[in-house]
Amino acid sequence: MEHITLLLGIVIVTALVFDFTNGFHDTANAMATTISTGALKPKTAVAMSAVLNLVGAFLSVEVAKTISGGLVNESGITTEVIFAALVGAILWNLLTWLIGLPSSSSHALFGGLIGATLMSVGASGVNGDVVVTKVLLPAIAAPVVAGIAALLATKLTYKLGSKADEKATAKGYRAGQIASAGLVSLAHGTNDAQKTMGVITLALVTGNVLAPGSNPPMWVIVSAGVAIALGTYLGGWRIIRTMGKGLTDLRPPQGFSAQTSAATVILASSHLGFSLSTTQVCSGAVMGAGLGRKGGVVRWSTATRMFVAWGLTLPAAGLVAAGAEFLTGQGTWGIAVVAFLLVGGSAVIWALSRRKPVDHTNVTDDESGESAGVVTTAMAAVSVPPTAGAVASLAAEELKTTIPAPAGSSAEPASPAPV
Repeated sequence: MEHITLLLGIVIVTALVFDFTNGFHDTANAMATTISTGALKPKTAVAMSAVLNLVGAFLSVEVAKTISGGLVNESGITTEVIFAALVGAILWNLLTWLIGLPSSSSHALFGGLIGATLMSVGASGVNGDVVVTKVLLPAIAAPVVAGIAALLATKLTYKLGSKADEKATAKGYRAGQIASAGLVSLAHGTNDAQKTMGVITLALVTGNVLAPGSNPPMWVIVSAGVAIALGTYLGGWRIIRTMGKGLTDLRPPQGFSAQTSAATVILASSHLGFSLSTTQVCSGAVMGAGLGRKGGVVRWSTATRMFVAWGLTLPAAGLVAAGAEFLTGQGTWGIAVVAFLLVGGSAVIWALSRRKPVDHTNVTDDESGESAGVVTTAMAAVSVPPTAGAVASLAAEELKTTIPAPAGSSAEPASPAPV
């Protein structure tokens, strides 16, 4: 390894911090359904996910090459641009974690890179065709495909097991959930850890440590894998609650179908070099599984909040990164200001999270606040008013309970006089 400057070292550390936040932000992707259905205890689930994320980081570098040599033009990018991009991505990750929204860490990173690059060198620094084909189109298609696959898988699962005893099959489904959750964790490490590898490789290219088009060095692969595994082990409990309880109430067959569908989509996309959002894929699969069971529902108010966050991620992270790039372009003092804002903003968000902490002890509590659906509420609001006879009867009953009977009298009503 050739010599690394102070700024390049700061960028590498910041990239690993982003990888760490990516880990705890996306733990819910693999383990939310497993925890919510009781297939695994919370701490056991996140420990298993952390190990498999680390293993997954070594399986491929296709996504890393998409980021380091495809999304933006290496020749026009400086180390300061990458630093600014990471600042935008980290702050958006932390903000959405605070409010418990499973937004996309991947799109936060892409938005940061695009915003900082546009501020630095203009539109010529961004490869628009790569953004469309390997970022935007997968962002739209992947959750839809995963949702449809999970819906069909859930319907098929219930149809095949319709004659079996639910208690007898529950144990098997839980074992299947654990296996499929492990597959999602492996897929997450394969896809998301590579994004940090790609960013660090891009930084090393801009710092003239690596030649353009180089694959990530082994130390980059190891450090990115360890960082995302540590973040995963901490557990993004707020987002796990939203994914496991806020979207829908899942049973073991649904959890198994959702996780298997999500893992299949993620692994296939990683093989093709599509840097999709594992959060969006898993959320789509959970919603599909929720709709696949007869009588199952999706809490659309929570889903709508998620959709809004997904739409805001790219531009929001891009705007923050563009502002950070403007400051870093002013020189050393600008870089120091951006670093201070990153540390200060992260500290404020962490302090706010302590006001109402969520951890492994209360992660399965249902605080969705959506016990009655919108349709049910609307039907109650427009129900037919009672008839006049019913009103009179209710009024009589009310008088009986509020006015005591005279002493010595019978509480029974007098018999009507014969006609």
